[in-house]
Amino acid sequence: MEHTKRIEELTNIINEANYNYHTLDNPTISDYEYDKLLNELIKLEEQYPNNKLPNSPTQKIGGVILDNFKKVIHSVPMMSLSNAFNETDLVIFYNRISKIIENPILVSELKIDGLAVSLKYVDGLFVSAATRGNGIEGEDITSNVKTIKSLPLKLPQPLTIEVRGEIFMPQNSFHKLNEERMANEEPLFANPRNAAAGTIRQLDSSVVASRNLDIFVYTLVDPLNHVNKQSEVLGFLSKLQFKVNKEYHLNSSIDDLLNNIKHYDLIRKNLPYDTDGVVVKVDDINLHELIGYTAKSPRWAIAYKFAPEEVITKLNDITFQVGRTGVITPVAELEPVLVSGSVVARATLHNEDFINDRDIRINDYVYLRKAGEIIPEVIKVDLSKRNNQTEFLMITNCPVCNSVLVRKENEADHYCLNEACPARNINALIHFASRVAMDIDGLGQRVVETLNSLGYLNKISDIYKLEQYYDELITIEGFGNKSIDKLIKGINKSKENKADKLLFALGIKNVGAKVATLLLNHFGNLENLFTATIEEMEQIDEIGNVIASSVYEYFNNESNLEIIKELKELGLNLEYEKVLVIEHIFNKKVIVLTGTLTNYSRNEMKALLEERGAKVTGSVSKKTDYVLAGEDAGSKLDKANELNIKVLSETEIMEML
Repeated sequence: MEHTKRIEELTNIINEANYNYHTLDNPTISDYEYDKLLNELIKLEEQYPNNKLPNSPTQKIGGVILDNFKKVIHSVPMMSLSNAFNETDLVIFYNRISKIIENPILVSELKIDGLAVSLKYVDGLFVSAATRGNGIEGEDITSNVKTIKSLPLKLPQPLTIEVRGEIFMPQNSFHKLNEERMANEEPLFANPRNAAAGTIRQLDSSVVASRNLDIFVYTLVDPLNHVNKQSEVLGFLSKLQFKVNKEYHLNSSIDDLLNNIKHYDLIRKNLPYDTDGVVVKVDDINLHELIGYTAKSPRWAIAYKFAPEEVITKLNDITFQVGRTGVITPVAELEPVLVSGSVVARATLHNEDFINDRDIRINDYVYLRKAGEIIPEVIKVDLSKRNNQTEFLMITNCPVCNSVLVRKENEADHYCLNEACPARNINALIHFASRVAMDIDGLGQRVVETLNSLGYLNKISDIYKLEQYYDELITIEGFGNKSIDKLIKGINKSKENKADKLLFALGIKNVGAKVATLLLNHFGNLENLFTATIEEMEQIDEIGNVIASSVYEYFNNESNLEIIKELKELGLNLEYEKVLVIEHIFNKKVIVLTGTLTNYSRNEMKALLEERGAKVTGSVSKKTDYVLAGEDAGSKLDKANELNIKVLSETEIMEML
């Protein structure tokens, strides 16, 4: 039939155009012609849905809406790689390989800063995609991956294979997305990797399609069925029309490898995508089994991590922020500069001692980097560019309420002690409603600031009275019935939170989520803290004098007690069901978490370990029993290896749990 032939013809033309444009970077038809052909195909498929082909390019548009992501067990585990952070680490890796293999040939490939994915094809047709997850189990993201324009939905050969690659967001797509989010007053993504991760987990595939993700494919499961070397794998994948990163090299000596690492470090700053290192593998796949594996990574490969990018910019001013506990934080106001993929205009300067130790002054030129590639920090001053800058002087009064600031003995921070300070007040409200505290859906920072400025939110208990003003709130510009309904629902749901959430949300100095749980696990409910003594609190393991004094001071303030009594009358839960510690191998063990976990958040993993009697601490010492190392683990992992402390992968710790 004529329409069947035309559908097939259009499918082939458009798929070839996609391959030429998105994979080969060699467009063969104009955007106008492409759109015209695609629209013709869409109309024909709507008219004759039974004739739509499995590799139809209309799937790149998206439109599938999921309820959730199903779990997928990987047929072959997706192992993580051990890390090298300097040339010495690479030399050690090379020498270790050389003891097993004489004159090894290594292939080096750029490590793309995105998220790993496994792709399956049956008889040449794309059938599924899954995230790495914990390496054993991932999530099915097939519908979303179909929208990636460079990914072939049909291979030129009818092969049944599994390939793996890295999904990423190109920098131009990232900047465009953040511009749109800024215009819509939505939170901006910190970097392209975060944007890609957030995008691929969208339940609406049309949203994914609109954000223009891309993918580099870099390996083949069971490669020996087709080729013998990793360099041949990359060529084989290219012939199958996968997008393969062309920045790879063969290295016949350690000098070759180190020179290529330097080359990568130079060119990465001008690439249209983010890369955070170089993956080095023994090229001959037949030797991999001989070289072997550790419990969590292959011995024949390593990931070299680039040192954080440092840039220089001018420090135009030092301003001051007031936190919810009254702490005053100096902030560097910088000449905007691109650092590790995003523009930075502000960076914390922590406190007076931090500034004085580094002799930082207004109008200095300073070196800037992102700690962990995320948080901007000032490292040092370029003294060669200094002329007559004035030395820094810490302010003596609160920048908001003008109260005299106090620096307590043995502390580096200055505090505004005025509890009625507007800045302290609004930050306390923002913290109370935040995801980590009471998790009130619909009450983000912008909404808190708006309602505070209009007089609806002046103290915490006002949150639970907002429903009384429903008819007024829906008339505020930018709100309306839908957003206020969502807000009221979120507020009422938060009343069901356990009392430890409420205690943490109150913003008591030195009382984090863990301390709140420890206190209530001992005292049973919030009201028992009203009369608790410092000595009683110090009897709790991990509660020292500093924490106990903060809690005692808070609950011996009559205005604070009135707020809590009011919250109880408004229906909030002050009771706490004590957590019974499970008898377990981790009981009384000291555990440190480092790196990014894939299956749990840090807080979730911490809770699981503490339920089993573990003590989760923030630093590695000789007293540490285990270190849980997720992806991108850093100095804590290095210290654990130095002290010969048992390091567990997330998969291993899940099995032990």
